Amino acid sequence: MGQNGGKYEYEAILARSFSRQDRKTMGWCATLAIFIVIFTFCIFFKPYISDDDENAAFPSPLSNLEVPMGDSFNLQATVHDVINIAPQPFSDPKIKEVKPVCEVNRRRSDICDANGGDIRVVGSLSTIFVVSKVHSNIMSWNIRPYARKGDEAAMGGVRNFTVKQLHPSHQQTPACTRNHNVPAVLFSAGGYSGNVFHDFSDLLIPLYLTSREFAGEVQFLVTDVKRPSWTEKFKEALQRLSRYEIIDLGEKDGENAVLCFPRIIVGLKANKEFSINPSSDHISMKNFTAFLRNAYDLKRDNIIANEKPQPRLLVIARNKTRRLLNAGEVSAMAENLGFKVVVQETDRNMTKVSKLVNGFDIMVGVHGAGLTNMVFLPENAVVVQIVGLGMDSIAKMDYEEPSLDMGLRYLSYKIGLNESSLKDEYPVGHEVLSNSSAIRVRGWKAFSAVYLNGQDVKVDVNRFRGTLLKALQLLHAS
Repeated sequence: MGQNGGKYEYEAILARSFSRQDRKTMGWCATLAIFIVIFTFCIFFKPYISDDDENAAFPSPLSNLEVPMGDSFNLQATVHDVINIAPQPFSDPKIKEVKPVCEVNRRRSDICDANGGDIRVVGSLSTIFVVSKVHSNIMSWNIRPYARKGDEAAMGGVRNFTVKQLHPSHQQTPACTRNHNVPAVLFSAGGYSGNVFHDFSDLLIPLYLTSREFAGEVQFLVTDVKRPSWTEKFKEALQRLSRYEIIDLGEKDGENAVLCFPRIIVGLKANKEFSINPSSDHISMKNFTAFLRNAYDLKRDNIIANEKPQPRLLVIARNKTRRLLNAGEVSAMAENLGFKVVVQETDRNMTKVSKLVNGFDIMVGVHGAGLTNMVFLPENAVVVQIVGLGMDSIAKMDYEEPSLDMGLRYLSYKIGLNESSLKDEYPVGHEVLSNSSAIRVRGWKAFSAVYLNGQDVKVDVNRFRGTLLKALQLLHAS
């Protein structure tokens, strides 16, 4: 039988088995089935269809990859990692939750912020494991969690922590011994802690800036704690930042445990010496000083003009370096101007110091750590910094700019050569007396030995009287 004969025979059999209407219905069903198959195909493969290139039906698996730029790293897979890991579904929600980890391009501090939901801290290994399914390759960063990056003297005593990203199946992944349901902030209380200026500039202000977003629901992990304890010294402020007892990773309990968290920040944010750049998450130094007044239950928030018939003046005494040699004469002169004067050196009891300082309208002192206690003054109080020879630049950075950021009034009294003890140590014309820049280029150690540790001050009382009169005018203008 020929080919055409077979065709006609098949059609005859089909005609005898089905009516014309049945054959028409079958045709419509076949058409509908084809349409459903095509529609399903398009929906299933939509994530792979390129919108940008008409000639490419499917993009490369790397087409939507985010690659780290500069010194800021991202937990999303790099090209190298994608090639070496098992394929992940493009719609896997866990990939979307992965966030950047480490920034090492900050000027004052390095920061690691791991928010993968499975963070394991092993104090005995000085290691933080970030357990993530996104990678199979190990990635790691070294962080010294103290906000004075680049200062070798400070950072030399700061413990190094390794932030290491691992896949859950990796053999190094430790099992949790203690689970926490709040984020953690890990920082060092080493460095220059114990000096009240550095206590605030390197630690308390950065800690406030870093942890404020958590509104107390954060666990502090501290390392390198010196004795007497920094955490005890600032307990009132620390208890306002965290509702949980601080874990010391140097103590037996914190060192031997595997502490697990949903998120951890290793290191502290810092962007300005003894202050906060107001562009930082809309937080200012005024916010910080208001926080301190609340933490220490201080009564005076602001200076009110003519609040008291006799304005109060605190002269910060120094007993070792940069002493104000004629503090008694200065006190007597100020009393003649109508001030109630107290000459006192502050101690390490922050509760006592805060209440003392908050009661004054004007603070006077030679450049030094004691002026740091201006953080407890009410707004619109006046700070008078006595600036010794060679101290102009550090006086501006350390106390002038921060005081203005706090909402205080600032006056500077720059001493003359005859008011410095250095005139008795060096001959006329010596570069120490005439060119402090020549000493500065020899390094901080040489500079501080001369101008900070080797200089006392005896102010010209008649000339200093004019500065205190200006301070009085500022008070009346509040």
